Amino acid sequence: MQLLETKLAQDIIFQGLAMGASFVEVFVERTETEGMVLRNSRAEDAQSGVIFGIGIRLICDEQSLYGYTNSTEREELLRITKLLGTRIGKLGLSSKPVNFEKVSYPKIPTIADQEVDAKYKLNFFKNIDQQFRTDPKVSQVILSFTKKKQMIEVYNSLGMYATEERPYIRLMHRMVLKDGSFQSEAHHGPGSIGGWSFIESLDIREIGEALLKQAKTTLYAPPCPAGKMPVVIDNGFGGVIFHEACGHLLETTSVEKKASVFWDKMGEKIAHSALTAIDDGTLAGEWGSLSIDDEGMPTEKTTLIQDGILKTFLCDRMGEIKTGHRRTGSGRRQSYKFAPASRMRNTFIEKGPHSLNEIIGSIPHGLYAKKMGGGSVDPSTGEFNFSVQEAYLIKDGKITTPVKSATLIGTGPEVMSKISMVGNNFSLMAGMCGSVSGSIPTTVGQPCIKVDEILVGGEA
Repeated sequence: MQLLETKLAQDIIFQGLAMGASFVEVFVERTETEGMVLRNSRAEDAQSGVIFGIGIRLICDEQSLYGYTNSTEREELLRITKLLGTRIGKLGLSSKPVNFEKVSYPKIPTIADQEVDAKYKLNFFKNIDQQFRTDPKVSQVILSFTKKKQMIEVYNSLGMYATEERPYIRLMHRMVLKDGSFQSEAHHGPGSIGGWSFIESLDIREIGEALLKQAKTTLYAPPCPAGKMPVVIDNGFGGVIFHEACGHLLETTSVEKKASVFWDKMGEKIAHSALTAIDDGTLAGEWGSLSIDDEGMPTEKTTLIQDGILKTFLCDRMGEIKTGHRRTGSGRRQSYKFAPASRMRNTFIEKGPHSLNEIIGSIPHGLYAKKMGGGSVDPSTGEFNFSVQEAYLIKDGKITTPVKSATLIGTGPEVMSKISMVGNNFSLMAGMCGSVSGSIPTTVGQPCIKVDEILVGGEA
């Protein structure tokens, strides 16, 4: 199903070029959404809907102008284009319509979908709820289900036409334990490019046992001691620190403004030689994967850092114009209401040669951050403060006492230089990333890593 008539896209682009733009782009989106929250063993906030809209972008030199509407009326779309064009302030030379050529690209494999009705889904979630409540200390279980099918079309004045259908699905699990004045909680949020079959493939028993173990471990744990020490950050969501404290600094969204400490470090050593970091949009079934980006460019595997050396920035069209770095299929946006910007996809530290036991065994005294939580980052410096959901002290090369209220404090550039050992237990985890072009699905990941020294905040 074509979302916008080709002739109308041609007219919009013709109008933008006539107003003085050197490049015109039309982005069309139709997204079907579905969501449900199960709380207190009953369904809440069940909803579904359709989002439709068109975004128009005009570029002239290093100036980018953007407008959007959910109208398909020719007069309205040309009015917006003219309004944007008045900001350019010069006449163009275009005299004939653009003929489009459809982009061909390899399609990223997705997890197969299957149709199930709302009653089936509700019973499925209630069954999870019951499985998670077997321990008397479990005071609350919250399940949050989201599913959407995003269909996009991109037309531009270079004659490109690209289209893709993207199915997203995710199930967030939250378990709360309470015993008198003691309370703790645990989270898990797998997601995929795919359909209901992904939800069916989850090992609910394993997830429940892991959440219960994590919450019980921290329920009575003493506060974490504070100070500088070596820290082992485990796999999966541990990659959130690289994503937030370093990954954003490698997007040309920051580089073009010289707001990144790495903006002029191409080809230089910015991390320990043990570290290689990748951003890959081509991984089958992964939450952050795309066949094409939101500018219509086929996605790719991009090596950001290799053996500690900065190799590439993540670059969109405006990033290429302003910095000269090559585009990497990283132009992304939340919806038609946002102009695209350089953004991460599936971003991770590659696995290394060491086992978790080897890394733990190399530390006389330190902290094992088994499960990371959320945090805050200053994108201009990479300064971060992240909570640790599940943590243990390391003593004489062994994991010992569980502790709670641990935080990791530092800067991305500093931490990257102190990662001296990289494990072999690589895994990925789905998340959401917010930036100038909205909130988008991204994946973080890594094997376990050893940071030789980092400031640990704690209450002890």
